[in-house]
Amino acid sequence: MLTFYYHNFLVQNAMRNVALMIVFFVIILFVGYLLIKIKTDNKKTNAIILTTMLLAFGIVALMWVLNVPNQQLSDFGNFWSRAPGFFNGDKLYNTDNDYFSKYAYQSGFMAYILAIVKIFGFNIFAVQFFNVIYQVLTLLVTYLLANKIFNNIKIARLSVLLLMVDLDWFALNSQADNQYLGSLLYLVTFYILFQDKLWSYILAGVTLAAGCLIRPIGPVMIAGIIVFALIYVLMKHRDYKTSLKFLLTLATYFVLFSLAGVGIKASGINSYGLSNHDPEWKFLTGLNYQSGGTYSNDLNKFIDPNKSRAQMSKVEKVQLNKQIKYLNDNNAWLKLFINKTQTLWSSRTLATDFTNYSTTHSPHTVEIVNYLAYMGSIVLIVFSWIGSLTMFKTKFDDKFYLLLLPLMAFAVANLIIEVQGRYRIEFLPIISIMAGLGIYKTILSISNIHSKSKVSKSLENKINANN
Repeated sequence: MLTFYYHNFLVQNAMRNVALMIVFFVIILFVGYLLIKIKTDNKKTNAIILTTMLLAFGIVALMWVLNVPNQQLSDFGNFWSRAPGFFNGDKLYNTDNDYFSKYAYQSGFMAYILAIVKIFGFNIFAVQFFNVIYQVLTLLVTYLLANKIFNNIKIARLSVLLLMVDLDWFALNSQADNQYLGSLLYLVTFYILFQDKLWSYILAGVTLAAGCLIRPIGPVMIAGIIVFALIYVLMKHRDYKTSLKFLLTLATYFVLFSLAGVGIKASGINSYGLSNHDPEWKFLTGLNYQSGGTYSNDLNKFIDPNKSRAQMSKVEKVQLNKQIKYLNDNNAWLKLFINKTQTLWSSRTLATDFTNYSTTHSPHTVEIVNYLAYMGSIVLIVFSWIGSLTMFKTKFDDKFYLLLLPLMAFAVANLIIEVQGRYRIEFLPIISIMAGLGIYKTILSISNIHSKSKVSKSLENKINANN
């Protein structure tokens, strides 16, 4: 983060940017201090504080949606622009090398978009409004998870605060983005598993399948759940009964996801179901050293829409082997992994760029907003780092690993597949929980230093008075 900050912000307008960062941190610490000072022993007070925070965020998020262009860009436009044609009899793809035939797994979210259009008409505000609702609910579930993990409402409040001020997290609500609903469903899955009831393991399988239909990163979630069940349930606690319940969750997921694939085929949305017919592409972009493992327009030269998928698969495999050879010959694997890690976790998410608001505002305004958006990321990075160190001497529920392990699986998977800063969006609520602990300990430390200083001055005054 420091490297990215230096090269992108500190070399230009250093005085202004550093001043803004200091002010940003001071405001966050001050508001965090107020949230800590408010007592937590009254349920009504806790509900009022949380509701106020959620309402404040909801109003700001809606204002953002209403003040940025409605134009849908990149993959978001691909979803939105296809909806009217589909209802007029057009297919989502014409060849086996089109977007929705290659990435048939995106059909789940496309079905969601079609449902929105069917109910509310071709009005993008319906999608945007629901995105804001999902974001508010994500904040709520983050609060519940943080309180469950640390048994501390103050940390839960701070977790919500740090996530809600991160414009890099919430700016994409103006786009037909599947990350907010997908993230919410995955978080709900974890919270349901926390209940440790027979029904909760079945219901978690339902929400896990729904999450994977909307945002197809289910494999990393499943990997995290399996490792948690093996290490913390089976090996650490010798709880064979609970480990079998996790199998019930996975079984429910696989059955429902398989049925959903059949349903997608039967509905006529996509004859390929929910499969991936271009597995090479993510690796082709992810192992491209020249682009740093991100999408690059230079890679488009390998895409020939006039050729079949079988032909293009051979072309992509040849290029992929060339890239692997380049990495081997130049010992560039480690450097690529470092660059990709920075891109994914500590660069800008570019969420504000995807709104296309630069077309309606001056370059100076765009520069300031982009910087303030990144301030949210910096705050999360700094305090989650402090929080992660604090966890070594803080008691917390082992179930927190149920959230951390999928995050780790996602981080490892992205070492070899395509990365973008915005791909971390669905994991930011988990990071904000660690950050909530970090800012909580930071504020307590500052308060303790201040209290000691006051005591020291008081003693000094008494000594002087006696003298």
